[in-house]
Amino acid sequence: MDQPGEEAAMPEDRLDERSVLGRALLILESFGVEDGAVGLSELTRRTGLPKATVHRMCRDLVTARLLSVSPEGYRLGRGLFELGMRAATERTLLEVAVPFLQDLFTRTRETVHFGVRDGDEVVYISKIGGHRQARAPSRIGGRMPLYCTAIGKALLAYSGPETVDRILTGPLVRRTPRTVVGPGLLRAQLAQVVERGLAYEYEESAVGIVCVAAPVLGTDDRPVAAISVTGPAGRFHPEAHAASVHAAAAGVASILARRGNMPT
Repeated sequence: MDQPGEEAAMPEDRLDERSVLGRALLILESFGVEDGAVGLSELTRRTGLPKATVHRMCRDLVTARLLSVSPEGYRLGRGLFELGMRAATERTLLEVAVPFLQDLFTRTRETVHFGVRDGDEVVYISKIGGHRQARAPSRIGGRMPLYCTAIGKALLAYSGPETVDRILTGPLVRRTPRTVVGPGLLRAQLAQVVERGLAYEYEESAVGIVCVAAPVLGTDDRPVAAISVTGPAGRFHPEAHAASVHAAAAGVASILARRGNMPT
């Protein structure tokens, strides 16, 4: 994850896919957030590696508990979850944020997200929803572009100008008819986010979804994370919950600063 106060590193090189580590990572990264079991032939197609190599690597990954295997195919293993939960930055954030997220859900009874910026995307590290939660495309561990989600715009608006310029001058894919893809309009929206401390989305990442988000700011006013509440466009009015979202984000930031363990 990006460190607060730093621009996203744009790696010029990836791991050599001819190396053991590179091939193992290629296999693990070929699993999507919606995947259940994936067969050997499909993993071979996704990775472009020889079938014998994929079979051998998957066998080793199963032994390491990074994959599990069943008659239906391979799945990401519990060992990956255990390793992920040892990540100090995300663990610290969740330990502090979860009570605020739960309170926010109790108050709104709508879907609550908690995400961090990674490069040009938001990665969701927590999601709380009830029986009537909106059919949002987000998943824990999933990614979405920064420019078309409320939580992403809350993170982007407080990032450095180099990041904003790069994203606004790059390709802005229209995900729905309401996705804002005009750089000038999007830049004006980001300026409003900084002015208000709040970001809004109106069916820009998925049809029928609206939300409001606020950044969790570090002591240098750079975004550590962001919190959002999401609901269906037919009955959810994000402006009505703006104060609660803003207060939750400020509460998380205050405790992190008080503890002196603001993620770095």
